[in-house]
Amino acid sequence: MLAFATAGADNLELINACGAPGQQAWLCSTVHDITGSARASQVADDLAKPFRILVILLVAYVLVRLSRLAIRHIAKRLSRDEAGDQIAKLRRRTGVALLDTGPVPSVRRALRAGVIGVVLRSFVAVMIWATALVMILDTLSVNLAAIGIGASIIGVAVGFGSQALVRDFISGLFMLVEDQYGVGDVIDTGVATGTVEGVSLRTTRLRDVEGVVWHVPNGEIRRVGNKSQQWARAILDVAIAYDSDLVVAQAAIQGAADALAEDNEFGPLIVAPPEVLGVEQITNDQVLMRLGVKTKPLEQWRVARELRVRVKAALDEAGIRPGGDSVVTYRAEGGPPT
Repeated sequence: MLAFATAGADNLELINACGAPGQQAWLCSTVHDITGSARASQVADDLAKPFRILVILLVAYVLVRLSRLAIRHIAKRLSRDEAGDQIAKLRRRTGVALLDTGPVPSVRRALRAGVIGVVLRSFVAVMIWATALVMILDTLSVNLAAIGIGASIIGVAVGFGSQALVRDFISGLFMLVEDQYGVGDVIDTGVATGTVEGVSLRTTRLRDVEGVVWHVPNGEIRRVGNKSQQWARAILDVAIAYDSDLVVAQAAIQGAADALAEDNEFGPLIVAPPEVLGVEQITNDQVLMRLGVKTKPLEQWRVARELRVRVKAALDEAGIRPGGDSVVTYRAEGGPPT
């Protein structure tokens, strides 16, 4: 009977110090069980909320640090050369129709992996700290419903004003993941054409042939023409006189192109045997013959310049007269040189 009365007194003292059962703070009840002091329990109860907030902040900080380390490790693995082989194996096993852009240079792969890593780290950090903020507000007994309604109204208002920004970010993310282009590529965005100098989630920075730097929002890029991915082709339209021997002219052009393909300096830039495609156009005073040469990316303009020199010399040696006002006209698939 005495023990029962003592237990009842202890429970009453605990309730007076820490509150009713189910509402007692863990720190307060623990201190009371250890010390049996109502004063110490009340002090612990006063410190319960600050202690819980401190624990929430500490756990959130640790989770952010761990997530950054994990994402940095993943991004580092994606930047390695063997990452391309692993992605190719995943595509074959799962049948996922990802954009296959062929071998990706190490520097470009590292840049893409770095940007994706930064985005993931920021996203995870925002989610963790937002969750921690909600838990802290709940600890402070703040009415989250009222805050949620206010935040929704503000979110709708901000959303209408930031649609373009969100579109830029989403477009930039897909461009990086799909490897549509990278730093050093020559691309046509419709808005501007030039060499890519920088890629971020919001904008793409281009420099055109005149040296003008263009900052193009990713959301404004509706289609991209990449002129330097995997391979390129130089196309030469050679104008010869109407009465020229086409067999001799074709042999001369083919010989000049084959000699260039065997050259020690230019040969490594050509990835397939040159081919005279035949007669492209016939007019009253000239015949247009087309020559195609497949080259490495961004080398089509350099190869075409040397081809023009050698083709002219070969035609002169074969006695083939030029047609029209021009001996050799040139264009390279992919646009003008930069």
